[in-house]
Amino acid sequence: MRQLIAGNWKMNGMSVQAEALAGALAASAPLPCDLLVCPPFTQIARVADRLRGTAIAWGAQDCHAAPSGAHTGDISAPMLADLGCSAVILGHSERRQNHHETDAQVREKAIAAAAAGLLAIICVGETEQQRDAGQEIAVVGHQIAASLPDGFAGVIAYEPIWAIGTGRTPTIGEVEAVHAHIRAALIARLGAPGASLRILYGGSVKPDNAAALLAVAEVGGALVGGASLSAESFLGIGKKAVLF
Repeated sequence: MRQLIAGNWKMNGMSVQAEALAGALAASAPLPCDLLVCPPFTQIARVADRLRGTAIAWGAQDCHAAPSGAHTGDISAPMLADLGCSAVILGHSERRQNHHETDAQVREKAIAAAAAGLLAIICVGETEQQRDAGQEIAVVGHQIAASLPDGFAGVIAYEPIWAIGTGRTPTIGEVEAVHAHIRAALIARLGAPGASLRILYGGSVKPDNAAALLAVAEVGGALVGGASLSAESFLGIGKKAVLF
């Protein structure tokens, strides 16, 4: 299976920058992976115009659990599908921390995403304090058990919170250990389908460490933050992708 390299632009990108970045990606040569970019809501339509007709997919960074209604400031999964989105990031640590999202809320959003035909990318990961206390396996295991709906057919992204945007990354052994646990948890929860779901690694992924991270067993790609804001660095990560 091809690895998935997904770019989370977070709250970055005015129109000019978004169009330029999407245009540079659209003009790039094919890579040995699947590429996905998730711009802010305000830039999805512009990015879609640039990427339509290419092999690069676009998605969003969140959605509401309801398909419509009195939810001021929110965006529903059907609205994202209407813009041609194929995926949505859910439960990112910044959403869990800054907006106090719970596992139960993430689960409901994942159900809504699937109903709208979107690939749900559910994020899990531990804080620095939890890692120092040796609780990373328990924390990630609980998030998987509580955040995934029955029959989940999306993607898991493991992002150690202490590595996001800090320039720090876990050791290869640490990444391998958590990804192995996630794989076992997926199989235990979902049966045979859990053996083939992609598990992305995220957290300060850059071109110079991508090859080592993407070669780790059970790593099915990367969720890229800051490095996805540069076409050169994002594509540089994609060039390091391998089959898994």
